[in-house]
Amino acid sequence: MSNPVYLALDVPQLDAAKALAEKVRDHVGGVKLGLEFFCAHGVHGVHEIAHLGLPIFLDLKLHDIPNTVAGAMQALHVIEPAIMTVHASGGRAMMEDAKAAAGENTKVVAVTMLTSLDENDLKRTGVTGTPHDHVMRLAELAEAAGLDGIVCSGQEVGAVHKQWKKGFFVVPGLRPGGKATGDQKRVVTPRQARDDGASVLVIGRPISRAEDPLQAARDIEATL
Repeated sequence: MSNPVYLALDVPQLDAAKALAEKVRDHVGGVKLGLEFFCAHGVHGVHEIAHLGLPIFLDLKLHDIPNTVAGAMQALHVIEPAIMTVHASGGRAMMEDAKAAAGENTKVVAVTMLTSLDENDLKRTGVTGTPHDHVMRLAELAEAAGLDGIVCSGQEVGAVHKQWKKGFFVVPGLRPGGKATGDQKRVVTPRQARDDGASVLVIGRPISRAEDPLQAARDIEATL
């Protein structure tokens, strides 16, 4: 992948999302469409963005019983996303069925721990240990289930990469040096994440909310 940056198009208006993607298309490697976008625009919206010619990362974080997740994956064949997410906490059987039902050219990656959570948040949900421990356990489970890789923060990707040499690692919650972290708690710079083994760098607000999104995308690309 020549440019690992996937622009997170968390924009509720379809025209605005298309305009932003068109503006920075030559300086990103793909587009990430999440739950907010999909609930607002559905399959039609995904196709509208796909017409720009960039790979689509459909980040719906599926999490349900295995049969339901498999059915959802099959329903999404019409979109043919390059990357699709499920939650690792759904268990091995769910992940196995998700991968089996995915399109041949779709990488299925498991979300381990959201970058908006920290150790205190884990404790409140009954999970013991550090975020690092939690991510490593779920990464091992995802690999055993036959998935292509995982989603994790930049703080864990280096350790996961050492454990899973051929894994495909998606890292969100990235902030270029000096940028506000917002609701993200476990963040690193794009360059650090890439050096530690990230395959895809998901970057949203540092580009989409910049005064000059094109220049922001160029600046991030230059660091890689």
